[in-house]
Amino acid sequence: MFRKVDPKTLPMNPFAAIGDQWMLITAGTREHCNTMTASWGSLGVLWGAPMAIAYIRPQRYTKQFVDSQDYFTLSFFGPEYRQQLSLCGSKSGRDVDKVQACGFTVAEAACGAPYFEQAETVLVCRKRMAVPMEPEKLPEDVREKWYDQDYHIMYWGEIVEALVRA
Repeated sequence: MFRKVDPKTLPMNPFAAIGDQWMLITAGTREHCNTMTASWGSLGVLWGAPMAIAYIRPQRYTKQFVDSQDYFTLSFFGPEYRQQLSLCGSKSGRDVDKVQACGFTVAEAACGAPYFEQAETVLVCRKRMAVPMEPEKLPEDVREKWYDQDYHIMYWGEIVEALVRA
């Protein structure tokens, strides 16, 4: 069971939640969705609204789900789900039904976006903008360390609903 909260009152440190504990980016429908683990992301305020930025490489299967929908979700889990998040980051939904393999139960936000009942915190995001990274604008050391040729797409999502486990 979840309760809706103001994003300003989220009981999490975004640096630890994203960078250390990871999150799942999910899009599609309750019946047909895909998810991927991410350890890069941003939370802040833009255009007077709470905003999340999710970074997705072009070859990721989840990208087509995010591209085809108006909403996506970011789900944050407790440490007991580390193995499941590891699977969702290392396997493709083209080859594995990750939801079934992880034993997750798909729930649906008011807008229809899928998320997982096992999560501790869920951010429901309305896609506002998608911006491909431009390699020539990245610092050389960043390109050398993090990229070969598959530069991320940055998905800006307005947080329209923040849910925390009751």
